[in-house]
Amino acid sequence: MVLAGPAASGPASGSAAPQPASKPAASKPAASKPAASGPAPAPLPAGQAAPAPAGTPVPGRRGRPPGTSRRQLELIALRLFTEHGFDETPIEQIAAEAGVSRRTFFRYFDSKTSVLWGEFDAEVDAIRAALAAVPAEVPMMDAIRRAVVAANHYRAEDIPELRARMNLIISVPALQSSAAVRYDAWERAISDFAAARTGQPADSLYPLAIGRATLAACRAAYDRWCARGDAGLTVYLDAAVVALTAGFDPATLTTEDQALSDPLPGRGHAEGR
Repeated sequence: MVLAGPAASGPASGSAAPQPASKPAASKPAASKPAASGPAPAPLPAGQAAPAPAGTPVPGRRGRPPGTSRRQLELIALRLFTEHGFDETPIEQIAAEAGVSRRTFFRYFDSKTSVLWGEFDAEVDAIRAALAAVPAEVPMMDAIRRAVVAANHYRAEDIPELRARMNLIISVPALQSSAAVRYDAWERAISDFAAARTGQPADSLYPLAIGRATLAACRAAYDRWCARGDAGLTVYLDAAVVALTAGFDPATLTTEDQALSDPLPGRGHAEGR
């Protein structure tokens, strides 16, 4: 029967009067629409969002993974450079390994070479901050040594990463050519401090000589540390700057092994000692 719902709900009648039965039938086409749509959905609990229709894309499934950061890109690039070579590793490979686009890579880094210099730039800032905090009564070269050692006081788990960075910078010509700007900034941090201590212009002879001599001593320490890897980096830095402070006086110089294993009294204890 077409009028099952509305007609069945009326009282039963033994009469066959057609008029009452035909009027409800004429007025019910609109009543069939609610029946077709089903019951109204139950209200959702407060704060609960309605479920997405079937086939709606799930947010976050595409694009840069939530955990990808500048630091992670840096570590991925360092691993690929070490495994495959700096020149042999394109930016596209680094981005693909990190699950990001090439455009995203350039939001973090200006170039492929800049990936390896982030820690160095932070070191320059740390040296400046450490020198600014040194009391005036601390001798100039002792202050410089303390600042250099403090800025390089890496944790034990950082040593393999830093060594890999330095090995790449030392051995890759493309990185060596970009080193001049960074080394100049490092040197300038020292010479600016020396200028303030001596009362001379930062670009005058003695502040420049102090900055460049300190940089040369520390680069020698980096090179020997990368080659030997038998002690903490700060042990080598400490020994090199102490010798520089003494003017490399032959009367005070010892062998490399003695300098690394037997620090002089009054010097800051270096990493791992």
